[in-house]
Amino acid sequence: MFSGTGIVSTPQLPASTLCDRCYEGMFYNCYDLVSVTELPAVNLGKYCYAQMFFGCKKLVKVPTLPATSLPRHCYYGMFMRCSGLVNAPAIRATSMDYWSCYEMFEDCESLVYAPSMSATVLGESCCCLMFANCVNLRKAPSLPATTLEDGCYRQMFSGCKNLEYAPSLPATIMEYECYEYMFRNCTNLASAPSLPATTLAANCYSGMFMRSEE
Repeated sequence: MFSGTGIVSTPQLPASTLCDRCYEGMFYNCYDLVSVTELPAVNLGKYCYAQMFFGCKKLVKVPTLPATSLPRHCYYGMFMRCSGLVNAPAIRATSMDYWSCYEMFEDCESLVYAPSMSATVLGESCCCLMFANCVNLRKAPSLPATTLEDGCYRQMFSGCKNLEYAPSLPATIMEYECYEYMFRNCTNLASAPSLPATTLAANCYSGMFMRSEE
């Protein structure tokens, strides 16, 4: 709708229930956007916020996201390449469907602190690449999930070169590729989290702390 325009602030978006893809790419590459209205929706549709603010380089702060259940792809790439983003909204959802937060904050170079996360039940690849290449991220959020799915945390913090502290990982039953490359190229990580799992799956820890050529 406004993709690529010189808009500097968003209009009011008061809807509480969103349909599939309703705001997808709405402000894609709006390089001058600096102010975002409240986003009060609690009932989300698939892809509803997908890439909504992709490439909005001047965004520093964005509003809260009150939804407690995330359908598939709802936040996919929502703030990807928002290189000026400093304050990210908390993820209040307690359950996350597959690919729901895929690449949500990827390449947010100014992000120092990750938003809090509450989900205890994760879907397939829901947090894959969520904070990848957030090169100034120093602290990861708590990750309380105990029910995982395939690839749920895959590459979540890959390329976060200044990440110093990894969160606790309480799950005891692993799924296929669930932690694969999770902290790849996190070269300043001072200590690794405890890994209490008693039931493993193929590639669940593959390359988890790997340092590789870029």
